[in-house]
Amino acid sequence: MSAGTEQERAVVAAVPDGLFIGGEWRPAAAGGVFSVEDPSLARELRTVADADADDAAAAAAAAADAQESWAATAPRERSEILRRGYELLIERREELALLMTLEMGKPLAEARGEVMYAAEFFRWFAEEAVRIEGGYQASPDGKDRFVVMKRPVGPVLLITPWNFPLAMGTRKIGPAIAAGCTMIIKPAEQTPLSMLKLAEILTEAGLPAGVLNVLTTSRPGEVVEPLMRGGVIRKLSFTGSTAVGRLLIEQSAEQVLRVSLELGGNAPFIVFDDADLDKAVEGAMAAKMRNIGEACTAANRMYVHASVADEFAERLAARMDALTVGRGTDGADVGPLIDEAGRTKVDELVADAVQGGAKVLTGGRHAEGEGYFYAPTVMTGVSPDSALMSQEIFGPVAPILTFIDEDEVIAAANDTEYGLVSYLFTENLHRAFRVSEKLDTGMIGLNKGVVSNPAAPFGGVKASGLGREGGRVGIDEFLETRYLAMPLG
Repeated sequence: MSAGTEQERAVVAAVPDGLFIGGEWRPAAAGGVFSVEDPSLARELRTVADADADDAAAAAAAAADAQESWAATAPRERSEILRRGYELLIERREELALLMTLEMGKPLAEARGEVMYAAEFFRWFAEEAVRIEGGYQASPDGKDRFVVMKRPVGPVLLITPWNFPLAMGTRKIGPAIAAGCTMIIKPAEQTPLSMLKLAEILTEAGLPAGVLNVLTTSRPGEVVEPLMRGGVIRKLSFTGSTAVGRLLIEQSAEQVLRVSLELGGNAPFIVFDDADLDKAVEGAMAAKMRNIGEACTAANRMYVHASVADEFAERLAARMDALTVGRGTDGADVGPLIDEAGRTKVDELVADAVQGGAKVLTGGRHAEGEGYFYAPTVMTGVSPDSALMSQEIFGPVAPILTFIDEDEVIAAANDTEYGLVSYLFTENLHRAFRVSEKLDTGMIGLNKGVVSNPAAPFGGVKASGLGREGGRVGIDEFLETRYLAMPLG
């Protein structure tokens, strides 16, 4: 056994394998477990508890029991817990990065970056916890005074995806703690280990029992639906597919739950003829290849002005071709996709585009052997009718289309049900503002391939979701506003 293998096994073995309910680690009520896979080897990493409806009921009871006392804690106390959580994440960066790479596949360098990104949500909301504001004002007729107050919305259900298993947790947990909400969190079944470790860290940071409850399950429908309909949960925060988001909106109607949804994307990446191609290629690499292309913010459709399209495509293909593909623990630039279904989807999308006349400049194939690897791919001559243009790729594939007219490319960029993020490359300030105001997305990267930042409001429009995470508005999603009216005499 190599030292590396011993280290990997030690990191995985150190993760609790039970459900975390009411401050205690426990097996699933029915005793079930499910496997967590290493996608780079297509082998089991370990098993964890498989929650069912009875476990969901226990978690709901724990969150309800803790809500009143937790809401009454001083903002500074909640802030300090988050601050200690931030420090522990930084301190354990290497261990957490390795764990994340093993269960999700991303290269270690990216996993280290995610740990830092995840920690920043705790630091940001530690600062916001002590800045929850209200107000005082006179009524228009001068006879009354209005006192405006904020209070936690109550127990919340948080559902996180597999692609950013730590950061998507802290992005939801941070504001919930800061606002004074108790929580039940259900991580994705592909990547539950990072969340289980995070629960352990938050307990060490001083989070009281029952404030955070973690349910791992291979049967999310059996766990989530009774929570949504049970009457304890007052808010849902979900990151995942639009199809599941629509179902959760329906389920939320019965109890009239507050809902925050960060759903799918189909991001346009627009390069004008006056763009700095060095910036554009660098931005394309970041927007396309961050997280192996498995990100809702990934550039999905690249529209490049016809006068610079050939040069852009050649330079991007050269950069993509130079990337190494392999296990994230071995120093590779590109790790595996999450599972066989994910890789099959990418295979089918590329084959469909080629059948429609697209040319593959590099890649266009999956690797044989262990793991779910797919070669970084650049394609030109992609038909606008290709499935690549309407479906979220979630893989390292960059399809390039050309355009001439500004209005033409804006119309093409907006021709989708999604509206999460757009990327725009131009050196013309007037064009930058003009086009930005017409793009129908919640976020825009101007000459920049990464928009995510804990200090900024993350979210989309249309079928990309509701609400915002991060920034000064992020905590508002977890607070109710009420006011007291009183006469002067």
